[in-house]
Amino acid sequence: MDAKSSSFWSFHLSGTRLLIVLSLALATASLTLDLTAQRLPWQGRSLTFPFLFCAAVTAAVGFWIVPILQQLKAGQVIREDGPQAHLKKAGTPTMGGIFFVPVAVIASIILSALVLGIQNLAPVLAIAGITVGYGFIGWLDDWQILRRQSNKGISPRLKLALQVGFGCLYCLWLWSRSGDLTTISLPFGFALPLGLLFWALAVFVLTAESNATNLTDGVDGLAGGTVAIALLGLGAIVAPNFPSLAIFCACLSGSCIGFLVHNRNPARVFMGDTGSLALGGALAGVALMSNTLWALFILSGIFFVESLSVIAQVSYYKATKGADGKGKRLFKMAPFHHHLELSGWSELQVVAVFYAINAFLALVSIWLA
Repeated sequence: MDAKSSSFWSFHLSGTRLLIVLSLALATASLTLDLTAQRLPWQGRSLTFPFLFCAAVTAAVGFWIVPILQQLKAGQVIREDGPQAHLKKAGTPTMGGIFFVPVAVIASIILSALVLGIQNLAPVLAIAGITVGYGFIGWLDDWQILRRQSNKGISPRLKLALQVGFGCLYCLWLWSRSGDLTTISLPFGFALPLGLLFWALAVFVLTAESNATNLTDGVDGLAGGTVAIALLGLGAIVAPNFPSLAIFCACLSGSCIGFLVHNRNPARVFMGDTGSLALGGALAGVALMSNTLWALFILSGIFFVESLSVIAQVSYYKATKGADGKGKRLFKMAPFHHHLELSGWSELQVVAVFYAINAFLALVSIWLA
């Protein structure tokens, strides 16, 4: 990126401006989707009211919780081998997921009960369960990192075992409640019958999606904004057949926006694994229950690239390892957003471009639906 282009970006970009643009874009999108579906934006099955309500509540709660996290000295431990600009972030509170995830979960349950009736709460309770479950795994990881004051939390083996365990419990509930989920719906009326292989795929999707959103959470505002876009897109797709899931998606999308009030560049708090694992579990859980895995694959394009960059980096390093035990790097650093930073991109440039890409992917998904 040349100097002229870089100065243009620097002049026009700021964390606050990006947040305002993203918030207005998503609020406008939710209102448009409501009106297109002939839903009043403040009444039942609306995406707009849950989105705006949770955004406001989460932002307000953050002004109370963030200072508490600072007093508890729940500061993030920064990798020394990462971008040097990140070293100044050492000590910024983490575990932000402990306040924005519960807001969305509680609000979605209450709103679903009011709009759809208590007897129809089972789907949103199941999604809340898998979201909180994966958030608990992330909290354990964050707690160990803070306790040890190192980048190593719980062991990868334990983390994976817990993810698979919660995933199996969720799939067991799906199996007991659902019809023929083993046939995956595809766009344009196509379908893919998988039989029993579906359940292995389901657990893999839950684990992979949560890890992918976790890897994406490495730049101020990146994971929160991209997941907010993906959730609202997924909510719009599932709304006709699964209104309670749409309400949940709108609530969690709004909570992500409220969290960005405190997480925009320069961040006052990080979501940590507590937030990022919960977000991935929520996305995958909604897609599995609503049989919209095809939409999840498109909406998760950014997360897929981030994960793929890590896999490619590790694989290439091992494949090129010489007698000295050192290999070559495919990227300057993985995940891919760090490669862009080390190539001269600012954090704000990375975030703005990733937001735009995810917005395009959301539009494609809604169009295909």
